[in-house]
Amino acid sequence: MRMLVVDAFTDRPFAGNPAGVCLLGEAADPGWMQRVAAEMKHSETAFVRPVDAPDADFELRWFTPLVEVALCGHATLASAHALYATGTVAPDRPIRFQTLKSGVLTVTRAADGALEMDFPSVPPVPADAPAGLAEALGGGTPARLLGVGRNAQNDLVVEVTDEAAVRGLAPDIAALGRIDARGVVATAAAEPGRAYDFVSRFFGARVLLGDGEDPVTGSAHCALGPFWAGRLGRDDLVGYQASERGGLVRVSTRGDRVRLAGTAVTVLDAALAV
Repeated sequence: MRMLVVDAFTDRPFAGNPAGVCLLGEAADPGWMQRVAAEMKHSETAFVRPVDAPDADFELRWFTPLVEVALCGHATLASAHALYATGTVAPDRPIRFQTLKSGVLTVTRAADGALEMDFPSVPPVPADAPAGLAEALGGGTPARLLGVGRNAQNDLVVEVTDEAAVRGLAPDIAALGRIDARGVVATAAAEPGRAYDFVSRFFGARVLLGDGEDPVTGSAHCALGPFWAGRLGRDDLVGYQASERGGLVRVSTRGDRVRLAGTAVTVLDAALAV
């Protein structure tokens, strides 16, 4: 089986968010897919196989090293990039992915070469801050929280004071892992003059290895897009995820859907031997 590693939401290698993409010829055992994802150790490994369905061309499943997830943006972008880059799909043809819990997701190539994904919108609704959230997010020095929301993915979306505060967070990952949430998304409006509209970071202590921070989280922008569209009064925005690797996500809110767009780069193309 062909295995690629693709850096998503970036136009250069070793930036953005890396994802493994395994191109399957037929259905595979979920336990085997989980073991492959644990071996790859990327935040997500995607498994793609062709299907004969009226509304879909490929099945797509996503695994972290620890669990299977219901939705992953950067690994969807990486999967579409892999199918186009290997010639599996013609460059002018959309790709329709059948998923277990997120319906059919469609990816198309824009005129500038970016890949645009059509995802469900999951706007956060106001929520009370769980006990200890500010201290856990600040790593001992409480972060100043301007608001907290929770979305259908069980992510907490936390607005903090400004872009500098987002970039300066040094969270206590173990403490964040004790909070009832898939992940915690810290966000703020961009500083004036930036080439993007808002900034964010994603901490997923329950689903990610290592320091628990995801480099660029497409699925989080399904909540950030409608949140900042409401705050800024514009549906078409650009978000920057301020991780160590960093990445840009173009976000367009359209009713109950969100279009996420970005570019990707192949850094490894190999054969899986088992």
